[in-house]
Amino acid sequence: MNHRDTIFSKPLPSVADFSFDQHVVEVFPDMINRSVPGYSSILQTLPQLATRYVQPDSTVYDLGCSLGAATLALRKGCEATAPVQIVAVDNSEAMIERARLHLQGFKSQVPVTLRCEDIRETDITNASMIVLNFTLQFVPREERQRIISTLFSGLRPGGALMIAEKIIAEDDTMNDVLVDLHHDFKRANGYSELEISQKRAAIENVMKIDKLSDHFARFKEAGFAHYGCWFQCFNFAAMLAVKGTD
Repeated sequence: MNHRDTIFSKPLPSVADFSFDQHVVEVFPDMINRSVPGYSSILQTLPQLATRYVQPDSTVYDLGCSLGAATLALRKGCEATAPVQIVAVDNSEAMIERARLHLQGFKSQVPVTLRCEDIRETDITNASMIVLNFTLQFVPREERQRIISTLFSGLRPGGALMIAEKIIAEDDTMNDVLVDLHHDFKRANGYSELEISQKRAAIENVMKIDKLSDHFARFKEAGFAHYGCWFQCFNFAAMLAVKGTD
């Protein structure tokens, strides 16, 4: 049963930094669907991307898997490419335990290994597809290039990296427009001004967002042959980077 997100609905004497604790786990599906425009479209496209890029006898990684929604979508896209295994990683024990229950509710021939660990410590080997679905933005900026380069090294030739992130527009005026549209989206989904304000205060110290050009620069430095943005809704974007086959 999915519960409605009311975490920030009452005035708080002080707003603590956001964390993916048990309270968030209980309301996460409602929270992300009411907060992230285009989230369902990204999930619905993952099986198509998996069908295109996942290779037999390889590993698919879902880094920052939360409750396993992306893992389920990837597993659907991997079924025709078996044998394939999926490794789903999250540093929240509460998320991993709920993801385990969630995944058990769906039968599949594609095995999934759940790991509670920091993605910065995950060993990436024999990968044909890697997904970071709104994950990199919670990693310190100074460590992001190293992570992208590590993922590149762990990918097979022709493998793909899919990253979805909240972004900053290159133009300040356009960025203001996108932020306002996002807030309107949250209001339309029932969030009050208090909830929007307190959530923003809670997350601003733990989520540091980049421009698309920052992401593309990392892809280039890591060595990806092809990269670009395949989806954007307001200030949320999904990018794809593909390793060359040479």
